[in-house]
Amino acid sequence: MSEPADGNSIVYRVYTRYGSAMTVADPIENAFNDCLLMNTIRTARILTRRYDNRIRSFGVTVVQFSVLMTIRRHPDEAINALAGRIAMERSTLTRNVDVLVRKSLVKKQSSGRGNAKVCRLTTDGERLLDELIPYWSAARQELRTRLGDTNGDDLLRFLRAMGNG
Repeated sequence: MSEPADGNSIVYRVYTRYGSAMTVADPIENAFNDCLLMNTIRTARILTRRYDNRIRSFGVTVVQFSVLMTIRRHPDEAINALAGRIAMERSTLTRNVDVLVRKSLVKKQSSGRGNAKVCRLTTDGERLLDELIPYWSAARQELRTRLGDTNGDDLLRFLRAMGNG
């Protein structure tokens, strides 16, 4: 078994009973390499690491940054609604919010309706977000430059269509 120079498929060298060799591509491996979901997951991990590296010195991750931004844009909204806005499981969002509460960046309180909790940024959370936005913006612009305007717009349109489907 060997991998070709393009890195996209695995090929097998198969020998017939007469000793001649032929090369056969593994269709499952090719399908896996061309899978939109697998490539999206891989790319998301790479991009997350890249953005995390940009903001690591601020003591938050890019996931926590997205939570802070969502809370800023939708203050006093129930955690269930916030989770829906960023396509995150409620329990995962709650864990992230609890970390931000311990860092004194978010205030969580009862909504007054059952067990629902609402979130609001603290003054420190607002200040940190104001400091982070230029770093996030620079990373965002770097990626768009790398993709080119047309490719970036096409990719964003595709991602939005898939995220809403």
